[in-house]
Amino acid sequence: MHRRTLLAASAAVAAAPLIRPAQAQAAKARIVWWHAMTAALDQEVHRLADAFNASQTEVEVTPIYKGGYADVLTATIAAYRAGQAPHIAQIFEVGTGTMLAAGKATKQIWELAKDTGITIDPKVYIASVRGYYSLADGRMASMPFNSSTAVMWINRDAFRKAGLDPAKPPTTWPEVVAAAQAIKAKSAAEIPMTTAWPIWIQLEQYSALHDLPFATKADGFEGLDAQLAFNSRPHVKHIARLLEMAKDGTFKYGGRDNAADPLLLSGQAGIHFDSSGMRGDLVKNAKYDWAAAFLPYDPEIIKAPLNSIIGGASLWPMTAPGRTPEVYKAVAQFLMFLSTPENAAAWHQHTGYVPVTFAGFELSKQQGFYEKNPGADLPVLQLTRGTVTNNSRGLRLGRLVEIRNIIEEELEKALQGGQTAQQALDSAVTRGNKVLRDFEKSVKA
Repeated sequence: MHRRTLLAASAAVAAAPLIRPAQAQAAKARIVWWHAMTAALDQEVHRLADAFNASQTEVEVTPIYKGGYADVLTATIAAYRAGQAPHIAQIFEVGTGTMLAAGKATKQIWELAKDTGITIDPKVYIASVRGYYSLADGRMASMPFNSSTAVMWINRDAFRKAGLDPAKPPTTWPEVVAAAQAIKAKSAAEIPMTTAWPIWIQLEQYSALHDLPFATKADGFEGLDAQLAFNSRPHVKHIARLLEMAKDGTFKYGGRDNAADPLLLSGQAGIHFDSSGMRGDLVKNAKYDWAAAFLPYDPEIIKAPLNSIIGGASLWPMTAPGRTPEVYKAVAQFLMFLSTPENAAAWHQHTGYVPVTFAGFELSKQQGFYEKNPGADLPVLQLTRGTVTNNSRGLRLGRLVEIRNIIEEELEKALQGGQTAQQALDSAVTRGNKVLRDFEKSVKA
């Protein structure tokens, strides 16, 4: 995503109106919300803001699109330095470590609740969702908003053509390999298996499911001095498996991040790993029979896989000179509005993101949403599976976007035959640790 020139928009509270002899009316608190949602998602953001504005007369929320996720993060930091930060910024999950290191630039959720007296209970949020955005002691730093996870999408038409039962998708990695081989043998799909978001799914999610540390210090939650640890034997074995599949034609590398999304939407792949948030696009655009399935696991590593981790973004209350207690209270009121069961369920059902609260999930059940949309609850079931551990809570690493790019570079070199899986991950760990040390120094400076 390209960084854009910043337009530092003022988010000041409106001036008080003239006081007339017969009546007095307080000015509305004007809340500016910077976000990264486009198209139908942008419409849903505005729907939520409009509904809140219509529900009361004291606060008015204005959503403003500021570009992609990276653009919003860059713009927010620059605006804070200029004393003109938005009241609320939507920051993607990999920016969490950077935001936590921003100090007084943010008013973390636990602090917002304490200062405003508005109760914000972390326990209403799904554990694997709130855990990503919480401190090591459980206090919530940012408000979960749009969350997804990774799933295995299968082309049911290709499965039938390959002689596989689409009602019984593979659950383990050996079964996935066997299914990909069957798809190739019967030419049931142009691409037997591929993946979007290779690092998020094939390393970060893989670590969580198998209770493997991606990094030390509880994946960074317990200190800035964390060291990367994804070059362990199980990690190397998994990447080596993908390299071997690439050689025999059962796996195709579709590119970085979401570059492989079109392969899913077109139905070219028999097995495709991608975000659960692709469901909406599949419903609207896919011309083949598809279904979601749980991410596979290696039974030799773990008997029962743990929860997957989330992607997406959360909402960060921001500080600025002159911002009053009344304005922070207005921010808290809006955030609480978003987390009501009705709004959490509606956002989930309209967008394809998971409901971030248990109540939103239960309400969707009661409304019959999952009966009408079979499989739509699978991401939630995967997120709530097992007990969250230090290795399945999520990642708390500074400059994680840069670290992901480093891993991609090393993976691509290995796919081109330039190095082994062990060499690729060893190099990525060495280079990535340098990034972490630079980040640690910058925070402590």
